[in-house]
Amino acid sequence: MVCAWLSPKERLGLDHYKKMAADFNTAGEKCKKAGIQFCYHNHDFEFDKQDDKYPYDVLLDNTDHNLVKMEMDLYWVTKAGQDPIKLFNQHPGRFPLWHLKDMDNTPAHAFTEVGNGTIDFKKIFANREKSGMKYFFVEQDKCPGSPFDSITKSITYIKKNLV
Repeated sequence: MVCAWLSPKERLGLDHYKKMAADFNTAGEKCKKAGIQFCYHNHDFEFDKQDDKYPYDVLLDNTDHNLVKMEMDLYWVTKAGQDPIKLFNQHPGRFPLWHLKDMDNTPAHAFTEVGNGTIDFKKIFANREKSGMKYFFVEQDKCPGSPFDSITKSITYIKKNLV
């Protein structure tokens, strides 16, 4: 089970992120009893520093690594100026799920097909064991044309270069 988003009303400062972490631990316990894993999906707003700390670090540091895993969206982590591999090294095994979408090389840093942009997926995939990655999902929020053309480009790149 994945918490996919925190609304702006749920981003009320680091103390509120600590409360969310406690709530995630509770959800993680309930999910574990039901035989499923609880995860949290990031965007870029978790990397807007507050009091010299990232909310994402608050979530990672205040959740039980056995109860709460992370679904890392590699696009949003990269767009926020963060290094996925650094996060893998700091929190090994916490990232069993990945979202793959690439970032184009324009000032807008728009979504693009995997392998068609600036994210170094080969380097990231070389660290998949450290991250704990079990599954990845190709996701492209907006496509320049047919979504079928975009998914074909992404999956062709992935099969040829990553798996």
